[in-house]
Amino acid sequence: MNKVQSVRGTYDLYGENKRKAKRVVAVGSRIVEKYGFEEIETPIFEFTEVFSRNLGDTSDIVTKEMYCFEDRGGESLTLRPEGTAGVVRAFISEGMQQNLPVKLYYTGPMFRYERPQKGRQRQFTQFGVELLGVETPQADIEVIAMAYEFIESLGLAGTVTVEINSLGDKESRDAYREKLVAYLKENYDKLSEDSKSRLERNPLRVLDSKEECDKAVVANAPLYQDSLNEASKAFFETVLKGLDNLGIKYRLNNRLVRGLDYYSHTVFELVTDKLGAQGTVLAGGRYDGLVEQMGGGKVSGIGWACGVERLSMLLEEDVSLPRPIAVIPVGEEAEEKALAIAYDLRKAGFRVEQAYSGNLKKRMMKANKVNAVKAVIIGTDELAEGKVTIKDLDEGSQKTVALTDVIEELN
Repeated sequence: MNKVQSVRGTYDLYGENKRKAKRVVAVGSRIVEKYGFEEIETPIFEFTEVFSRNLGDTSDIVTKEMYCFEDRGGESLTLRPEGTAGVVRAFISEGMQQNLPVKLYYTGPMFRYERPQKGRQRQFTQFGVELLGVETPQADIEVIAMAYEFIESLGLAGTVTVEINSLGDKESRDAYREKLVAYLKENYDKLSEDSKSRLERNPLRVLDSKEECDKAVVANAPLYQDSLNEASKAFFETVLKGLDNLGIKYRLNNRLVRGLDYYSHTVFELVTDKLGAQGTVLAGGRYDGLVEQMGGGKVSGIGWACGVERLSMLLEEDVSLPRPIAVIPVGEEAEEKALAIAYDLRKAGFRVEQAYSGNLKKRMMKANKVNAVKAVIIGTDELAEGKVTIKDLDEGSQKTVALTDVIEELN
């Protein structure tokens, strides 16, 4: 008989790890909603074309990592590997372009068939935002500031660095591509087989290669900043000045790029050295060509996304639940009343635990095991008088109070 276990690259999230993940999502939702973003939930699977058109046929996600399947009707469907494509598809299909700008955020499971490693699994949770319909650099500043406030609110500002670069407009990108292709062709024999293939279809993807031979070549490749035209330089300078004015520290990274053609101008990542080689915990950028590429109009876009589990790994303190109140009946006559008291306490907002069997000693032991802060003890004699005993489990002190005063006393 096979051992019952989870599929490789997946995990069961519970206890402290689940509490930390919930905190990441709760803090993220609170922060982005302050900026006027509204939550959207898209399907877990889409037509495969939604992702292949968005991510490009040379990306690792499309060529190696997508979970695709054919449904009974013969349609090719794919479990979503990331969030942006589905949101942009919804933006187009739901006619949202009639009410620009559109500010949306999402959270949910994503799926990629990749080698499991620290902070990276085949099923993971992503939290992200998309701002559609704003062409000016003020959108870039606001979105980066929102990401930084999110990380800061998690108590992680000191462990994460903002890295930023500019890809410029299409004219700048075309100029850089020409220089890069010429350089890579001069070093063709030193490239990996994957990069040789990418050189013909999407040369910027070579800059993302993790192969050591490619890294050695890329180290001396032309810099993007040398290909920026004046308009692109002015756009980027406005973004950097805006971050300076907000007091947000950043580091220029001239090697930070996005290999897909619809990206333009600002790209950024929040990185840490606390998760090994895979140090990016949040990444984003401006994608002014994506909506049009997916069949919509010429609508600008910028956004970012983060891996919830990866971020939660950086949280040092456990996100504890409130300590409970233990309700302990003594004797059969008190059992029914104990259920009613527990029900009323929960309605009043308390977290309540009940030991469903055992004598007083065993139930008190269980109350201490769940780290209860106080115990409401309901004895037969006290019940006849309309009273209960409330015991402070930290100090050991106790007092008798009327049933009608229990909630007030615990408050």
